[in-house]
Amino acid sequence: MDRTPPPRERIGVISDTHGLLRLEALDALDGVGHILHAGDIGEPAHLETLGRIAPVTAIRGNIDRGRWAEALPEKVTVTLGGLRIHMIHDRKALRTDPVAEGWDVVISGHSHKPGIDGTGTPLWLNPGAAGPRRFRLPITLAFLWSEAGRPRATIHPLPV
Repeated sequence: MDRTPPPRERIGVISDTHGLLRLEALDALDGVGHILHAGDIGEPAHLETLGRIAPVTAIRGNIDRGRWAEALPEKVTVTLGGLRIHMIHDRKALRTDPVAEGWDVVISGHSHKPGIDGTGTPLWLNPGAAGPRRFRLPITLAFLWSEAGRPRATIHPLPV
């Protein structure tokens, strides 16, 4: 069974906040070493709020508009905790071979459906949506970390 490391060794992954940054999400992310926001932020001040918890890497989602959003990349690749992580808002827009790129993790949002597919390389992670409830999907975010050099993740439901 995977051991969930202490918060400072975890990466908080959030997406699809759509202008609603829940206190429950802030509480869950408290103490993480880094936060990744996979787009559909909706409110630029929320990136500043998240930045008071930990350094933030964010990408633009399809609802993010205006000058503040134009400053955000549509996709990004970062190395955190020894993991090479690629983040794109809509997984269907990925036009690159993750294996050829050497990515350990591909993070996407957009669908609002939380999920982890770690059956191969890379690990595919969708943290779900942490903003307003859509359809009957849960309100979630995720945590990501490296364990013995391999990516591990867990979906974290938020109480609403």
